[in-house]
Amino acid sequence: MKRNIITGTSLGAIAGIIDVIPMVIQRLTWDANISAFLMWVVIGFILSITELKMNSILKGILISYLVLLPAAILIGWKEPVSLVPILMMTTILGGALGYSFHRFKK
Repeated sequence: MKRNIITGTSLGAIAGIIDVIPMVIQRLTWDANISAFLMWVVIGFILSITELKMNSILKGILISYLVLLPAAILIGWKEPVSLVPILMMTTILGGALGYSFHRFKK
């Protein structure tokens, strides 16, 4: 279990870095960058302790969307158009994180 948590949070940190790179290039605020990075670390953690019996890619996407949901409501309320790239990155990175975790945990 401990190894799975370390693996999940480490892969989540990698996904967070990948997500934050374009945000830094766009010069978004540091609070947004830190929030996005930590969201992926949390997703990696939750992924590592969840025992859902489903396809690993879909599991990663589902958990990613569930974690994103509260922030997406706030973001979408003020800037609905900005949800498009957020949802795209969440789908891609969530699926990749789910797949990667499944491969590394074996």
